[in-house]
Amino acid sequence: MSNPHITEIKVRGYHLDLYGHVNNARYLEFLEEARWGFTEDHGSLDFFSQAGLAFVIVNININYRRAALMGEELSIATAMQKIGSRSAVIHQVVSLKGSDTVIAEADVTFVIFDAKQGSAIAMDGELRTMFERLPHWPPAG
Repeated sequence: MSNPHITEIKVRGYHLDLYGHVNNARYLEFLEEARWGFTEDHGSLDFFSQAGLAFVIVNININYRRAALMGEELSIATAMQKIGSRSAVIHQVVSLKGSDTVIAEADVTFVIFDAKQGSAIAMDGELRTMFERLPHWPPAG
């Protein structure tokens, strides 16, 4: 198991809502940016594109813990949480950079969609092995 992938984002004025903190919808963009970095650094985008496969998000559950404010620097830790037979979960934690202060946490459930079959495919064989090699969060307990 390796450490979660880290993406850093600075809160800018265009991220804010009328109350002066990051709008809840912006977190989806922050989390997506972090997943792209995670995939680029640890995954194989070429494998997916050549095989006609795509990540399809089927559920996102976000818990907001604290407002993020203008000028704050955020650190987003991303790693695999669980690999099932037909779906998998990536867990992401948004924190104030350099602290233990959690801003938000998200569980992102995805499937792998095969364009040729027109459906999600099983997480087995080479595909499963690839996901098992990615950074994982330690087991709870």
